[in-house]
Amino acid sequence: MTTTPVPPVDVDLLREEIRKTYAAVSQEPEREFIFPTGRAWAEDLDYPAELANVPDSAVESFAGVANPFSLGPIEHGARVLDLGSGAGTDSLVAAQMVGPSGSVTGIDMTPEMLDKARATAAAMGADNVTFIEADAERLPFEDRSFDVIISNGVIDLIPDKDAVFSEIYRVLIPGGRIQIADVTIQRPVSEEGKKNIDLWTG
Repeated sequence: MTTTPVPPVDVDLLREEIRKTYAAVSQEPEREFIFPTGRAWAEDLDYPAELANVPDSAVESFAGVANPFSLGPIEHGARVLDLGSGAGTDSLVAAQMVGPSGSVTGIDMTPEMLDKARATAAAMGADNVTFIEADAERLPFEDRSFDVIISNGVIDLIPDKDAVFSEIYRVLIPGGRIQIADVTIQRPVSEEGKKNIDLWTG
Protein backbone atom coordinates (compact mmCIF):
# COMPACT_ATOMS: atom_id res chain seq x y z
CA MET A 1 0.00 0.00 0.00
CA THR A 2 1.34 3.41 -0.97
CA THR A 3 0.68 6.61 0.89
CA THR A 4 0.47 10.12 -0.47
CA PRO A 5 2.83 12.53 1.29
CA VAL A 6 1.09 15.19 3.34
CA PRO A 7 1.87 18.66 1.92
CA PRO A 8 4.12 20.62 4.28
CA VAL A 9 1.79 23.60 4.21
CA ASP A 10 -1.83 24.33 3.29
CA VAL A 11 -1.23 26.15 -0.01
CA ASP A 12 -4.61 27.90 -0.09
CA LEU A 13 -4.13 29.17 3.46
CA LEU A 14 -0.59 30.24 2.62
CA ARG A 15 -1.74 32.23 -0.40
CA GLU A 16 -4.39 33.97 1.68
CA GLU A 17 -1.89 34.85 4.40
CA ILE A 18 0.60 36.18 1.84
CA ARG A 19 -2.15 38.33 0.31
CA LYS A 20 -3.04 39.71 3.75
CA THR A 21 0.58 40.47 4.60
CA TYR A 22 1.31 42.31 1.36
CA ALA A 23 -2.06 44.08 1.34
CA ALA A 24 -0.96 45.50 4.70
CA VAL A 25 2.40 46.54 3.24
CA SER A 26 0.46 48.35 0.52
CA GLN A 27 -2.14 50.01 2.73
CA GLU A 28 -0.08 50.64 5.88
CA PRO A 29 3.49 51.22 4.66
CA GLU A 30 4.41 53.04 7.86
CA ARG A 31 3.90 49.86 9.89
CA GLU A 32 6.83 47.75 11.02
CA PHE A 33 6.99 44.32 9.44
CA ILE A 34 9.33 41.41 10.09
CA PHE A 35 11.12 42.35 6.84
CA PRO A 36 12.47 45.78 5.84
CA THR A 37 10.44 48.03 3.54
CA GLY A 38 10.47 51.44 1.91
CA ARG A 39 12.78 53.80 0.04
CA ALA A 40 15.58 53.82 2.62
CA TRP A 41 15.79 50.03 2.30
CA ALA A 42 15.91 50.18 -1.52
CA GLU A 43 18.65 52.81 -1.30
CA ASP A 44 20.60 50.61 1.13
CA LEU A 45 20.44 47.90 -1.55
CA ASP A 46 22.21 50.29 -3.95
CA TYR A 47 19.35 50.58 -6.44
CA PRO A 48 20.14 52.32 -9.73
CA ALA A 49 19.63 56.06 -10.25
CA GLU A 50 16.22 55.46 -11.85
CA LEU A 51 14.84 54.79 -8.36
CA ALA A 52 14.87 58.53 -7.66
CA ASN A 53 12.20 59.04 -10.35
CA VAL A 54 9.79 56.49 -8.84
CA PRO A 55 7.26 58.25 -6.58
CA ASP A 56 6.97 57.41 -2.90
CA SER A 57 3.46 56.10 -3.58
CA ALA A 58 5.18 52.94 -4.87
CA VAL A 59 8.53 52.93 -3.08
CA GLU A 60 6.99 53.31 0.39
CA SER A 61 5.63 49.77 -0.11
CA PHE A 62 8.85 48.31 -1.55
CA ALA A 63 9.49 44.94 0.13
CA GLY A 64 12.26 43.42 -1.96
CA VAL A 65 15.15 41.45 -0.51
CA ALA A 66 18.00 42.58 -2.77
CA ASN A 67 18.70 44.44 -6.01
CA PRO A 68 17.99 42.46 -9.22
CA PHE A 69 19.51 45.30 -11.28
CA SER A 70 22.90 44.58 -9.71
CA LEU A 71 23.05 41.73 -12.25
CA GLY A 72 23.12 44.35 -15.01
CA PRO A 73 20.98 47.11 -16.50
CA ILE A 74 18.15 46.13 -18.81
CA GLU A 75 18.61 47.01 -22.47
CA HIS A 76 16.65 49.71 -24.24
CA GLY A 77 13.70 48.18 -26.11
CA ALA A 78 13.56 44.96 -24.07
CA ARG A 79 10.31 43.23 -23.14
CA VAL A 80 10.43 42.64 -19.37
CA LEU A 81 8.31 40.53 -17.05
CA ASP A 82 8.38 41.36 -13.31
CA LEU A 83 7.24 38.33 -11.29
CA GLY A 84 5.56 39.53 -8.10
CA SER A 85 5.72 43.23 -8.94
CA GLY A 86 4.10 44.42 -5.70
CA ALA A 87 3.58 48.19 -5.64
CA GLY A 88 5.63 48.50 -8.82
CA THR A 89 9.05 49.79 -7.78
CA ASP A 90 11.11 47.33 -9.84
CA SER A 91 8.74 47.53 -12.80
CA LEU A 92 8.96 51.32 -12.84
CA VAL A 93 12.76 51.27 -12.60
CA ALA A 94 12.85 48.77 -15.49
CA ALA A 95 10.38 50.90 -17.51
CA GLN A 96 12.85 53.77 -17.49
CA MET A 97 15.66 51.48 -18.64
CA VAL A 98 13.76 49.97 -21.57
CA GLY A 99 12.35 53.31 -22.74
CA PRO A 100 9.27 53.89 -24.91
CA SER A 101 10.26 51.18 -27.40
CA GLY A 102 10.35 48.56 -24.64
CA SER A 103 7.66 47.24 -22.34
CA VAL A 104 7.32 46.00 -18.78
CA THR A 105 4.58 43.70 -17.52
CA GLY A 106 4.25 43.27 -13.77
CA ILE A 107 2.22 40.43 -12.31
CA ASP A 108 1.07 40.12 -8.73
CA MET A 109 -1.64 38.28 -6.82
CA THR A 110 -2.42 41.09 -4.35
CA PRO A 111 -5.09 43.48 -5.67
CA GLU A 112 -4.11 46.26 -3.27
CA MET A 113 -0.53 46.21 -4.54
CA LEU A 114 -1.73 46.20 -8.15
CA ASP A 115 -3.98 49.21 -7.53
CA LYS A 116 -1.05 51.11 -6.06
CA ALA A 117 1.28 50.13 -8.91
CA ARG A 118 -1.22 51.19 -11.59
CA ALA A 119 -1.88 54.54 -9.91
CA THR A 120 1.84 55.25 -9.61
CA ALA A 121 2.53 54.28 -13.23
CA ALA A 122 -0.25 56.65 -14.33
CA ALA A 123 1.18 59.45 -12.17
CA MET A 124 4.61 58.90 -13.78
CA GLY A 125 3.13 58.78 -17.28
CA ALA A 126 4.76 55.37 -17.70
CA ASP A 127 2.79 54.16 -20.72
CA ASN A 128 5.10 51.20 -21.32
CA VAL A 129 4.09 49.39 -18.10
CA THR A 130 1.13 47.08 -17.53
CA PHE A 131 0.14 45.42 -14.26
CA ILE A 132 -1.87 42.18 -14.29
CA GLU A 133 -3.32 40.02 -11.53
CA ALA A 134 -1.83 36.56 -12.08
CA ASP A 135 0.07 33.70 -10.44
CA ALA A 136 3.72 32.97 -11.16
CA GLU A 137 2.93 29.26 -11.44
CA ARG A 138 0.40 29.87 -14.27
CA LEU A 139 1.51 32.81 -16.38
CA PRO A 140 -1.12 34.14 -18.83
CA PHE A 141 1.38 34.73 -21.63
CA GLU A 142 2.40 33.00 -24.84
CA ASP A 143 5.66 31.13 -25.15
CA ARG A 144 8.76 33.28 -25.74
CA SER A 145 7.03 36.55 -24.84
CA PHE A 146 9.84 38.21 -22.86
CA ASP A 147 13.52 39.10 -23.24
CA VAL A 148 14.20 39.57 -19.51
CA ILE A 149 12.45 38.30 -16.38
CA ILE A 150 13.05 39.99 -13.04
CA SER A 151 11.81 39.03 -9.61
CA ASN A 152 12.55 40.26 -6.10
CA GLY A 153 11.78 38.30 -2.95
CA VAL A 154 8.82 36.41 -4.42
CA ILE A 155 9.83 32.94 -5.56
CA ASP A 156 10.81 31.99 -2.00
CA LEU A 157 7.14 32.51 -1.01
CA ILE A 158 5.85 29.96 -3.54
CA PRO A 159 5.85 26.26 -2.56
CA ASP A 160 5.84 24.91 -6.14
CA LYS A 161 9.13 26.32 -7.40
CA ASP A 162 9.32 23.76 -10.20
CA ALA A 163 6.13 25.24 -11.68
CA VAL A 164 7.50 28.78 -11.41
CA PHE A 165 10.77 27.99 -13.16
CA SER A 166 8.98 25.93 -15.80
CA GLU A 167 6.82 28.96 -16.58
CA ILE A 168 9.83 31.28 -16.60
CA TYR A 169 11.54 29.00 -19.11
CA ARG A 170 8.39 28.82 -21.24
CA VAL A 171 7.77 32.57 -21.57
CA LEU A 172 11.43 33.63 -21.90
CA ILE A 173 12.97 33.86 -25.35
CA PRO A 174 15.89 31.54 -26.09
CA GLY A 175 18.99 33.33 -24.82
CA GLY A 176 16.89 35.63 -22.61
CA ARG A 177 17.99 36.72 -19.14
CA ILE A 178 16.67 36.03 -15.64
CA GLN A 179 17.57 38.56 -12.92
CA ILE A 180 16.31 37.23 -9.60
CA ALA A 181 16.91 38.60 -6.12
CA ASP A 182 15.66 36.19 -3.50
CA VAL A 183 16.17 34.41 -0.20
CA THR A 184 18.04 31.12 -0.13
CA ILE A 185 18.79 28.73 2.70
CA GLN A 186 21.95 26.79 3.47
CA ARG A 187 20.40 23.98 5.52
CA PRO A 188 17.23 21.93 5.06
CA VAL A 189 14.12 23.34 6.77
CA SER A 190 12.62 21.14 9.47
CA GLU A 191 9.21 19.56 8.92
CA GLU A 192 7.85 21.78 11.69
CA GLY A 193 9.31 24.85 9.98
CA LYS A 194 7.75 23.90 6.64
CA LYS A 195 4.31 23.97 8.27
CA ASN A 196 4.84 27.40 9.88
CA ILE A 197 2.82 29.89 7.82
CA ASP A 198 4.58 32.86 9.43
CA LEU A 199 7.94 31.65 8.14
CA TRP A 200 6.55 31.34 4.61
CA THR A 201 4.93 34.78 4.53
CA GLY A 202 7.91 36.71 5.91
